[in-house]
Amino acid sequence: MKSKGNDQVLALKAHFALNVHNVEQSIGFYQKMLGIEPSKVRQGYAKFDVRNPPLNLTLNEVAFKERGALSHLGIQVGSTDDVLAMRQKWEAAGLITRDEMQTNCCYATQDKTWVRDPDGNEWEAFVVLQDNLPETAPCECGTRLAEAQADTAARGTLKNPNLQAIKSCCSPEPLTTAK
Repeated sequence: MKSKGNDQVLALKAHFALNVHNVEQSIGFYQKMLGIEPSKVRQGYAKFDVRNPPLNLTLNEVAFKERGALSHLGIQVGSTDDVLAMRQKWEAAGLITRDEMQTNCCYATQDKTWVRDPDGNEWEAFVVLQDNLPETAPCECGTRLAEAQADTAARGTLKNPNLQAIKSCCSPEPLTTAK
């Protein structure tokens, strides 16, 4: 699917990823609330592909205390060109972006770009290149998490801009920032 030009991106649907304490319990709730079955279920993970309203909702089982239920937010687009157009639009607006191309995360291969709001909430524009990878597929952001944590420890503070976004995708622990 191609964009309609650099000024217009064909956004397919909004994406919300929620941290939940118990994915099985949450699946039951969202089945009732949305009136549909999940389109993908893995250990500690579920995805609902909602048609109305258009929404890609994922549930990630994560132990958390302070941070709350929000993992990250996103806009799923139709092509890598659309991801790059979103990045260009965000950069033109003065936002700092970070790319992840050909990354395996959430049991799919994706191209994505990220921005962070003033409260630290991560937003991604992404395209799914290959979906429904097996549970045994590596989550590359897990490797990136280890690298980012090592870099952060070496610096003594949370200065690595990638650490928070990487943790939000694949980490089983809540996000915290060094003081």
